[in-house]
Amino acid sequence: MKQLITLAVMAITLFGGLTEVSAQTTYNKEQNNYIVLTRKIPQLKAILSAADELATSDGAKFGEFHVVICGETVKGLTDIEQMQPFLDMAKSEKIKLLGCGFSLKKFGVDASKLPKEMGVVDNGILYNFKLQKDGFLSITL
Repeated sequence: MKQLITLAVMAITLFGGLTEVSAQTTYNKEQNNYIVLTRKIPQLKAILSAADELATSDGAKFGEFHVVICGETVKGLTDIEQMQPFLDMAKSEKIKLLGCGFSLKKFGVDASKLPKEMGVVDNGILYNFKLQKDGFLSITL
């Protein structure tokens, strides 16, 4: 029993602030939903600017806008000084910044060290395909 409590506390400590995102959610197909996969953190400026412009032009039809950061660049996601401007740009609840869990593991990045505003998906490529099946428009940079 004591071991079970210890394991539970460790799990909460390790994963308490981590937001796991699943593509199982059903999105409003009457809205315009978008997903972008990127391998470069500096591209977030252009990606988030595009999200703002799409939100303006889509109006009430603007739905979700997900950005998944994949590859070796995930090493920079824990650098709050580098990430803060992008987190500020993505302050809309409709814009989700996500780290690729596969990349985080591959490059030894502790997901619990990501900014609290970010989520994590198990596999960015699979997540992208699932959202495309759900009607999301997609681009990979």
